[in-house]
Amino acid sequence: MRRAWTILSTLVLATALWTAPGVCGAAQAQNPIQADGRNPTGANPTADSINEELLFRQAPKISGRISIPDDKAANLIQPQGRTYQMFREGWLPWIGALVILGMLGALALFFLWRGRIITDHSQESGKKILRFNAFERFTHWMTAVCFIVLSLSGLNYIFGKRLLMPVIGPEAFGALAQYAKYSHVYLAWPFMLGVAFMIVVWIRDNIPNRIDWEWLKAGGGFIGSKHPHAGRFNAGQKGVFWMVAGFGAAMGATGLMMLFPFALVDVNGMQIMQVIHSLIGIVFIAGILAHIYIGTLGMKGAYDAMGSGQVDLAWARAHHDLWVEQEQARTASGPQLGSRPAPAE
Repeated sequence: MRRAWTILSTLVLATALWTAPGVCGAAQAQNPIQADGRNPTGANPTADSINEELLFRQAPKISGRISIPDDKAANLIQPQGRTYQMFREGWLPWIGALVILGMLGALALFFLWRGRIITDHSQESGKKILRFNAFERFTHWMTAVCFIVLSLSGLNYIFGKRLLMPVIGPEAFGALAQYAKYSHVYLAWPFMLGVAFMIVVWIRDNIPNRIDWEWLKAGGGFIGSKHPHAGRFNAGQKGVFWMVAGFGAAMGATGLMMLFPFALVDVNGMQIMQVIHSLIGIVFIAGILAHIYIGTLGMKGAYDAMGSGQVDLAWARAHHDLWVEQEQARTASGPQLGSRPAPAE
């Protein structure tokens, strides 16, 4: 019995040794990779394989084949999308925070240093002069209210998930963001209309002239106690006007591009429009914060111009003396004037 088992073991071992070269050869044929990573033909499959970076160097995007009419759906990956994501999630929140908080800090420091600007004569004259008519005030407040809502909803796009969502929770933030989106889309139309009205009504009196340069050299009344000469618009107000006209037009154009996607630009163009729209919006908000400060806390009597439309004659002579002289020369009825357009403070 033991002899038979020994003979059987010897036969099995001999068979295994005889078939081993064939098995190894088959395995090598299936995976002919040598120790240096090359196959018998001398090629390196790992090095020669198509990778993502190679595709990016060959074309601006990675695309596939689809059977639906929308060609944009064939785009799988594009490098520009990564660049936009880095700007959107990395740079934009920091830029917005620095610009807006920087403006608020500068205005606070200026108020602590300068205080509120008041009329030279503490006693009011008791006589009123018409600064804005009803249509001008309607245009201003319609545009202003729309701008405030657009600004808040736009800032929610940048900071909402970082500041609001941890406080109110994802469900409440989702509902808020949805309504913010609706308000941003629909209130953009009256805002653009208001900007167009402002341009038509006030552009004639916003052309820069020599008086504006003298106003700037004198510090506009913000430095010292003397108010420089000014017409219907001073240089500061003209700056606000051209900011509203230029930025408003740019925000409207880029906003329309995003409101009607792919009508004139592709995916890359849409991303560029969003970058321009957000950067202009941040600077726009900072500029309007300064405008609001001057029209309310910064200057006594300025709000009356857009509140009732009438300002005290002494205030008008202090801040817009050339305009008062011109208006009084046009009428024989004294300081109470007609409804000729005038700029906002």
